[in-house]
Amino acid sequence: MPTCLQVADFFLWRAGAEGNQDAPELLTNLKLQKLMYYAQGFHLAVHGRRLFCDDVEAWQHGPVVPEVWRKFRHLEAQPIPTPADYDRQAFTAEQTDLLADVYAVYGQFSAWKLRDMTHCEPPWKSTPQGRAIPDAVMADYFRTLVVA
Repeated sequence: MPTCLQVADFFLWRAGAEGNQDAPELLTNLKLQKLMYYAQGFHLAVHGRRLFCDDVEAWQHGPVVPEVWRKFRHLEAQPIPTPADYDRQAFTAEQTDLLADVYAVYGQFSAWKLRDMTHCEPPWKSTPQGRAIPDAVMADYFRTLVVA
């Protein structure tokens, strides 16, 4: 199982110049957090287990993985640099495909659009602020979004 920081590195690499040479985009912590939430939610829905072991918590501006937030909080709203040491071997082919799909669908939206989207979704809406969003709640919701 990859760590949450390895998943974050995937998205940072994918968005950055190495992963997306035609249109590099650096992610902010806010946007990265929402991509992490969507990745965890879809993994729970499709595979019945977490992608990474850390909780996704309901915070004021939407779902957050606290360890990832803490790592990049010093940047505030500034873009996060592409990681120099991204490890492709941390993921199975199945995980890489899911992460690439999440980025393809949700990476096109701005951080604030993703924030607004998560505020309309049951997992965040039904969880008290500062608490972990239950896996079952995420899995149930994301199953409604999976196209068979």
